[in-house]
Amino acid sequence: MPNRATAPALPRRDQIRKEAARLFAARGFLGVGVDEIGKAVGISGPGLYRHFAGKDAMLADLLVGISERLLEEGRRREGEADGPRAALDSLIDGHIDFALDDRDLITLHDRELLHLKETDRRRVRRLQRGYVELWVTVVREAFPPLAVPEAEPVARAAVHAVFGLLNSTPHSAAPQQPQGAGPDAGAGAPAERSSSERSGLARDSMAALLRALAQGAFVAAAAEVEGSRSAR
Repeated sequence: MPNRATAPALPRRDQIRKEAARLFAARGFLGVGVDEIGKAVGISGPGLYRHFAGKDAMLADLLVGISERLLEEGRRREGEADGPRAALDSLIDGHIDFALDDRDLITLHDRELLHLKETDRRRVRRLQRGYVELWVTVVREAFPPLAVPEAEPVARAAVHAVFGLLNSTPHSAAPQQPQGAGPDAGAGAPAERSSSERSGLARDSMAALLRALAQGAFVAAAAEVEGSRSAR
């Protein structure tokens, strides 16, 4: 019988991350027990403590981890791009991928950041500030009208507006299913539908729409500054 290549299973720690994010997003951090997370990955609740110290540690790992990933990936994209406009396009594409593929983490950040310990919450905020500053710098380099000192608040507002647009995508999506869920996952188990499917758009079409809207926001911000300067 010929050998068949099989997809490698996620490491146990990554399985726990995935299911903890899904359950926390669906029912809230306080509404999920350790035993439920363990059951979702096929181990006992106490067995989770070999990987995480507890629920608090799981939440911190998820929220600090995604903040680190966004900043590191953003810096990589900016460094590899051929010029500011290409860098901005790459940043937009990277954040769209995050918004469409990691919506549980966006929901977690919106609702559960207050449950982090103060030290972890400060770390997340520091990483987020770094990510915002990266975008603001690239936007101002990509659009000369936004590079003048008095236009800095406009560039910053545009960046936050684009984040709001992209990060709102998960709110129209159904909760993600557990890993491996499918027709045999259980009687009455709802099929996962992505935000793009619920809107009637395929993922590529949704990504293209979000990209056009984000790019348009920065074009509009630059035009607003130019128009204000011309009117003086």
